[in-house]
Amino acid sequence: MNRIILADNQAIFRAGAARILVLEEDMRIVAQCEDLNRLWTALDANRGAAVLVASTLRPDLQQLAERIRTGGHRLVLIVENSEQVADASALLAEGIVSRSVPATDLVDCIRRVSRGQRYQQRTNVTAIHSGDAVGARVRDRLTPKEMQIVALIVQGCKNKEIAAQLGTKEQVIKNYLRGIYDKTGVSDRLELALFTIHHRVLAEAAAKAGTLIEMKTA
Repeated sequence: MNRIILADNQAIFRAGAARILVLEEDMRIVAQCEDLNRLWTALDANRGAAVLVASTLRPDLQQLAERIRTGGHRLVLIVENSEQVADASALLAEGIVSRSVPATDLVDCIRRVSRGQRYQQRTNVTAIHSGDAVGARVRDRLTPKEMQIVALIVQGCKNKEIAAQLGTKEQVIKNYLRGIYDKTGVSDRLELALFTIHHRVLAEAAAKAGTLIEMKTA
């Protein structure tokens, strides 16, 4: 049984990864951590796990690698889609994947790392996603308001919170979401968030829209 500790401050990604991994008979998630304090506790409470850690948690990689080795764990670093990993940092992790890693590749990575192998997705992510026709097409379909809603969904906001930030009513947001689901081909907010994360051009557009919201509310 492959034991897994999942540490990421993005709740949407944690939920999506967990939904993928629980379907595998040889995998068991023993802890989910939203910050470094919870991660340290999980490392001490378990042994021999594949530890998936998002770079957005900003861990001290040297310290993390030492804690990983002490507990007999193996480290898989989840990096942002356009993030470049220095060679020195790459040597500290048994696995490196981008946040937009396909589900099958994530599962393969965990299995390989658990067997003592290395799995490093070092290909230039920008080059991979520059030809993302699906992401570009959806981005062009969405209106500026819809893109703002997508940005807030990715951040984990509920409809009431989105309505408050955009200065409208919750029912209006529900109506917008129905249109967004139709345009993206997803059925719920989790699928929408994962779809956005996995299409870099769409994720960048959403991030830009999110920045504009923050500027207006600041």
